[in-house]
Amino acid sequence: MKQKSTWLLKLAVVLMAIPPLALTGLLWFEIGKTAYKEAANGATLGYIILGILLLITVSLIPYLAALSQSFKLLLYIDVSKAFSELSVAALKKIKKSALVISGIYVLALPLVAMVAEWDDAPGLIIIGMLPIFAAVVISIFAAVLERLLKEAIEIKIENELTV
Repeated sequence: MKQKSTWLLKLAVVLMAIPPLALTGLLWFEIGKTAYKEAANGATLGYIILGILLLITVSLIPYLAALSQSFKLLLYIDVSKAFSELSVAALKKIKKSALVISGIYVLALPLVAMVAEWDDAPGLIIIGMLPIFAAVVISIFAAVLERLLKEAIEIKIENELTV
């Protein structure tokens, strides 16, 4: 397979890393400063907002790890190793990263609920659940792809042995 066949996907994976990094930096410099000042004055809401910002920042680690594995998967496709154990391992790591992201946002949900109660905005809880559901869907999709790839590899090995 030509190396140029996946260049657009590689570009998309790299570009997917930029907005979360920029948004997290913006959140810390804009909202974080205000929350820190409020927390220093003893406001409980300041501590809650800082906790949410901390969990959002921590969730970047598995997100970037999943993007890295996605990039590796595209490299395996380029060198005709798409049907290999390396691809299965990359999908497994993507699945685990998505589950970790989901777990982090489950931990953040009580903090989001406190903010929603303070602001009298029950819709905020539903918005807080969106990253959880998105990460679970990605994890399930990666698990399905992992299983299909394992079966395809087994069939490929079986066919190679019969020839």
